[in-house]
Amino acid sequence: LHFIASSPDLAKEVGDFKSFTARRIIDELKNRGSRQALRMLKRFKARHKTDREYQLWQEGSKPKMIEGDEMMRQKLEYTHYNPVKRGYVDDPTHWRYSSARNYAGGDGLLSVVTDW
Repeated sequence: LHFIASSPDLAKEVGDFKSFTARRIIDELKNRGSRQALRMLKRFKARHKTDREYQLWQEGSKPKMIEGDEMMRQKLEYTHYNPVKRGYVDDPTHWRYSSARNYAGGDGLLSVVTDW
């Protein structure tokens, strides 16, 4: 997951987001009886994380300050072309979970501020 966000305390907001979404996703996997997915999340949990049984989000991802328009364009391009590089789609706007649709003037799944 890649996203660009703004907040007075971005590290806290990202931490809260990761905690909330991990809990909800893990609970949903348990409710659905998705044992294989839960086994994978348990296996990939960092050994030093003794406060949890599963780990959903990758360790070490930290928010980075975007310093200027050029850096913003680079981050957007990286984010939008990631599904293309992975071979999921041929065009960034075809990835339904991407803001590339919004930047191309279309409707995405979420509203996105494109005039930064």
